[in-house]
Amino acid sequence: MYLKQLNLTQYKNITSKTFDFNPKINCFIGDNGVGKSNVLDAIYHLAFGKSYFNPLALHNIQIGTDFFVIEGRYQIGKKEEKIICSLKKGQKKILKRNGKVYEKIADHIGRIPTVIISPADHDLIAEGSAIRRKFIDGVIGQTDALYLQNVIEYNIVLSQRNALLKFFALNHNFDADTLEIYNEQLIARSQSIYEKRVAFMNDFIPVFLARYSSISDHKEPVSLSYESQLTNSSHKVLLNKSISRDKAIQFTTTGTHKDDLHFLIQEQPIKKFGSQGQQKTFLVALKLAQFDFLKAQIGAAPILLLDDAFDKLDQKRVSQIIGLVDQHDFGQIFLTDTHEDRTLEALSKSQSSYEIFKL
Repeated sequence: MYLKQLNLTQYKNITSKTFDFNPKINCFIGDNGVGKSNVLDAIYHLAFGKSYFNPLALHNIQIGTDFFVIEGRYQIGKKEEKIICSLKKGQKKILKRNGKVYEKIADHIGRIPTVIISPADHDLIAEGSAIRRKFIDGVIGQTDALYLQNVIEYNIVLSQRNALLKFFALNHNFDADTLEIYNEQLIARSQSIYEKRVAFMNDFIPVFLARYSSISDHKEPVSLSYESQLTNSSHKVLLNKSISRDKAIQFTTTGTHKDDLHFLIQEQPIKKFGSQGQQKTFLVALKLAQFDFLKAQIGAAPILLLDDAFDKLDQKRVSQIIGLVDQHDFGQIFLTDTHEDRTLEALSKSQSSYEIFKL
């Protein structure tokens, strides 16, 4: 599978542009602000029905215009497929595959397996647990539609339960029977979500450790672990125990929405004790492990997007990353860089064909 052609109309700072891509490596070179990342974000948009960088859909429409259109032509096996994502102000976003509109964007997830490595990934280290849960869900959800649906439904019920707790507080009353209805709906989904996450992490952690070791030249011991309240107790027991606290703060304090990942280097949090280069290496390894997991699950290489992936890395680690992605088990790769010489030096050792786009 690879993206043959991308057509952009009024997407962010790009008025109109068509790209014809190499099946292997495609490099976008240029100064900051010229639109390199926007091209990669458009490719991501076609895979997930949303932007990686701008969650508010209207922010992706070029200033001074009222709509955008992204069109991608993919070669999947012997067939060509066309994916179109468009949005007009005041209307619902439309995602189409071969001319047919999706009723739910979630039905498209996994159709175009894609992994992105970006400076924005630093939020996985710097921000709260919600970002790390989103990472887990994003990986599993590309290969397991039932899991993705469970997570979506769980979050809807969670919001409804939280709203009910606020209603109780506002009206100075409490209805245990009504709350129990939401409890049962959460419990029905949380155990399955937890078990899927445990199974995923068991497969994922060894792959991640191998990737990190390769990029760091086996120098730095790191670890990755999964934490969940459901490890030592059922969700039903947790909800019953936490009812007084939930009522007091008007929020559901137990469940899989509190799960987290721990990133450690030399047994210490990498957020506090890792250098910029070590943190960058950790994140690149995390995303390459995501690539490996998806490839093993679907039997084909996902599209890999490397947005400014070489920033804060020395030339040796840049070359090591290029060497890794140059292996035969990788498919189509898109990368951006502000330093043409750095990219060309790394690519000079590549055995794959590549195309340079100067923006």
